[in-house]
Amino acid sequence: MTIMAALAALAGSVALYPLFSGRGWFWSGLGAVAVVAAAGLVTRHLRWPAVFGAVGGLAALHLYLTARFTAAEAFLGVVPTPESLRRLTELMREGWDAANRYAAPVPPLPGIMLLAVAGIGLVAVLVDLLAVRLRRAAPAGLPLLAMYSVPAAVREDSVSWIAFGIGALGYLALLAADNHEQVGGWGHLVFRSASGPARPDTGAMAAAGRRIGVAAVAVAVLVPAVTPGIHSHGMFGLGSGGGRGGTQTVTTPDPLVSLKRELTRQDDLLVLRYRSDDTDRPDYLRLYSLDRFDGDRWTYSSLQSTARDRLSDRRLPAPPGLSSVPARQVTTRITVQRQVRDMSFLPVPYAPSRVSIEGDWRVHAPSLMIYSLRDSAGGRSYTVTSIRARPTASRLRLAGRTPTELYNRYTFVPERIPREVRRLAHEVTAGAATAYDQAVMLQRWFTQGGGFQYDLTAQPPQRGSDLVDFLINNRKGYCEQFAASMALLARILGIPARVAMGYTPGTQVTPGVWEVRTRDAHAWPELYFEGAGWVRFEPTPSGAAGQGTAASPDYSEPAVSSSTGSTQEEETGPTETGPEDTASASPSATAQRQDDLGPRAGTGGGRSGAGAPLGWIAGVLLALLLLAAPMAARQVTRRVRWAGVTSRSGGGSPPDPGEAAHAAWREMRADALDHGLEWRPSDTPRAAARRLGELLELDAPAAQALGRIAHAEEVARYAPSRPQTPPEVLRADVRTVREAISASVGRRARLRARLLPASTVVSVGSATRAAGGRLADAASRAEAAFRRLLSRRPR
Repeated sequence: MTIMAALAALAGSVALYPLFSGRGWFWSGLGAVAVVAAAGLVTRHLRWPAVFGAVGGLAALHLYLTARFTAAEAFLGVVPTPESLRRLTELMREGWDAANRYAAPVPPLPGIMLLAVAGIGLVAVLVDLLAVRLRRAAPAGLPLLAMYSVPAAVREDSVSWIAFGIGALGYLALLAADNHEQVGGWGHLVFRSASGPARPDTGAMAAAGRRIGVAAVAVAVLVPAVTPGIHSHGMFGLGSGGGRGGTQTVTTPDPLVSLKRELTRQDDLLVLRYRSDDTDRPDYLRLYSLDRFDGDRWTYSSLQSTARDRLSDRRLPAPPGLSSVPARQVTTRITVQRQVRDMSFLPVPYAPSRVSIEGDWRVHAPSLMIYSLRDSAGGRSYTVTSIRARPTASRLRLAGRTPTELYNRYTFVPERIPREVRRLAHEVTAGAATAYDQAVMLQRWFTQGGGFQYDLTAQPPQRGSDLVDFLINNRKGYCEQFAASMALLARILGIPARVAMGYTPGTQVTPGVWEVRTRDAHAWPELYFEGAGWVRFEPTPSGAAGQGTAASPDYSEPAVSSSTGSTQEEETGPTETGPEDTASASPSATAQRQDDLGPRAGTGGGRSGAGAPLGWIAGVLLALLLLAAPMAARQVTRRVRWAGVTSRSGGGSPPDPGEAAHAAWREMRADALDHGLEWRPSDTPRAAARRLGELLELDAPAAQALGRIAHAEEVARYAPSRPQTPPEVLRADVRTVREAISASVGRRARLRARLLPASTVVSVGSATRAAGGRLADAASRAEAAFRRLLSRRPR
């Protein structure tokens, strides 16, 4: 069973193959499974209870992880130390961050490998506990199933049917082995033929079991593959879109059509890949800039294209309004997938200053949208040089006066906007001193304080009343409603605003390389501040409960005030102005200011030396608590045992000598077990005392004390009416015998008796078995009651 449990866990881990690039994770996981299986064998050989067997498996897994990942910090390369615990904690944190940053398949980074191997080891511990120790092989399939749920949760493509079959066969083999041992304990069903001796009649049963198992696996593999709507690529991935040469079309977002089609489609297909030299998280990729709101929907103004608008590998017009905030130049190499159809607008980071692409592509100067009248971006690769502005809260608060023409155009609101919406805009931003503060309060209201909920089941806005209903009543929607609503409220407040549509940065797959899929389609508002130009805000909730890859920009988060009353930003000094900061943000000036912005103060990569390493301190304290638990349990058991003698005698009456004799005998037995001495349950008290006397070299007082304890136990068992030894004498005799036993054994046995007393393990095991028996009895009674209830029902 141990071997089959290990093989089942290893077979189940095959399902993790889509998550990693390379095969190193599998061999490391194999080592973890082998170590856990060996620990299970050892704990069962020592007859430890099931709970301590699982603890032993976890301890062995910890030793393996220490030797595998932090051998340099460990003692002798295996024994954990505070340094190795701290390093393991750091690797787990790095692995978690990398897992959230990269898309599958992830590179074999140490942190990610540690998480994978630890997860496989934990599953192996659970399978060994359930299938081998508790003899419950069927529930052991639940932790095995958990390994299938991980790739299903992070990838749209299903696990290969081959990998599923391997895991299913491992589970079936585990069930077969368990059934073989369960039946083998009762013997074999036999029959006697006329021509030969009796032999086991198991062929028919085994054949039936094999047929049922194979049929179940076949149904599990084939039914989803041929059921419409379950598998998007046809049977075994060989249908439409299953390979490179598939004909499935990827539809890009259209400003006149709802984004919901992209966000809710089942086949989350790859749209593009890109490589960026941006040191921070790349900015959004913008397709459209919607500058018109007619009271019902947002759209963009008609584009009047001429031959002068062609790119021709020339510098694009300077971004409007970007003049006084720091900025840097970012180069992005983008490759759009061939399956993309009718993408006549290029997804580019704002604000593009140069675009190198083949074909007839043009630029709309006011919005810097890149479009074509006849070409499509599908299958094309192009390079974008863009200017990424780095505004700060202080600079946005000090924004200058917006030009009149731009202000009138981008603050226009139709007269038929309801009065309650206009009133709502002012109520939400009450107390804001500047336009920037109003924008921050609007964003915070949508993401935190307004009670909004990201919901893809909401109907797309088609009329002005839909936006009113979203803002006033249900407050459920997705990015289109959030972006359109915030832009509308900003215009009501007199802040120039428009709606941008495109894609979030997507997911990083390797350092500097990102993937964008159809579910990364997004809409967001852009607000204008003189000196910074068009600035992105993010009112849509992000993360698991919202648009997964969306993120609020740093400058849109409210600054935290310090104890002196000034904000952190003001203390670190980004509000200071100089000649470089007031220069034009044109492409030529951008190259000179590319490195103006250093790391943000207070957010450097190093940790503060004054802060306590709470992670490894907590780990050390937990380890000390686990080590002290058996010793503490032994002390508590001793106190409770003697306290029970007094409690049974009743208040005011002297202790019962019979109960005292039983307590003294149990204490002596526990001391003998703690020090590793043989104790035979079948021995009488006199025989047990004689055996202990032969094993130990006791002096006269200790031998007499041992004899009195044995005599008192015999009298309490067989002649309770005879005079018995006083309890206080027995307690003193127990202490004398304990000291004599401790003096007679070696130092290692004394240390084991103090730190890991065996009697505690036996007591916990007995209590566990008793509790399990009570639970089983309760389940039997409930089943019997249920059967009686069913028998009373009319046929």
